[in-house]
Amino acid sequence: MPKKAKTTIKTRTTPREKPKMDLRLSDIHPKTEKQQITFEQYHKGRNFCLHGMAGTGKTFMAMYLSLNEILSKNSKARRIIIIRSVVPTRDIGFLPGSIEEKTNVYEMPYSNICTELFINKNAYEDLKDVGKIEFATTSFVRGLTFENAIVIIDECQNMTFHELDSIITRSGNNCRLLFCGDFNQSDLGRKSGITEFMDILYKMKSFCMIEFDQNDIVRSGLVREYILAKNDLPDEYTEFWRDNTEHYEEQFEEEQEREQESEGFLDNLKLF
Repeated sequence: MPKKAKTTIKTRTTPREKPKMDLRLSDIHPKTEKQQITFEQYHKGRNFCLHGMAGTGKTFMAMYLSLNEILSKNSKARRIIIIRSVVPTRDIGFLPGSIEEKTNVYEMPYSNICTELFINKNAYEDLKDVGKIEFATTSFVRGLTFENAIVIIDECQNMTFHELDSIITRSGNNCRLLFCGDFNQSDLGRKSGITEFMDILYKMKSFCMIEFDQNDIVRSGLVREYILAKNDLPDEYTEFWRDNTEHYEEQFEEEQEREQESEGFLDNLKLF
């Protein structure tokens, strides 16, 4: 009886293409006169210092305009670099995990903005995975050069002059700088270097300085009402809060130093 010929089944060897990320950006329009000026000046290629009251959309606009640029086909900028100072060391020190895991909490505002701007709710992580967005703290800026990038320096009122100076001197070819901050919300108090730094920026023609006031608050009616009420308080209240904040910060730093010394002492005991 003749043997039956074996039937060969050809399998598909071509790998399937990975699904493309949905990075369609929402169309955002300015809501106030200052926001309109920001949009216009950005499209002229200016560097920025956006400063003023909370809830005025400074960081939101910086993210939207930067994302809109890097995702366009004709953009020379390849990535967005977000830089932030991790000021509250008392908080990050007690957070569990590695340095990367600890700094993730400081990325949440930018992840939330991307969630609002994109249909794809994982847009922030997707953009990080393909190198379109990078996040760094001021601790890791030294020695870097920013090229073909848009650099957003957020909460810049919480940076020392040395940190601000280090960032701006990292700017390389085809780099734009967007400083965002509210000088009335500084966690550094008198240690902040933003006032001296801004005096320098005002002398630079390549920078556009835009101040946002109470008329630009767009976050919510409650935020607007609260900020207006807070600004009506006498100056001595602000001085009292600032002085007390600095006092408690100094106390905490002393406690941290004592804890580190005691930990070092205990480690040395283990050697014997």
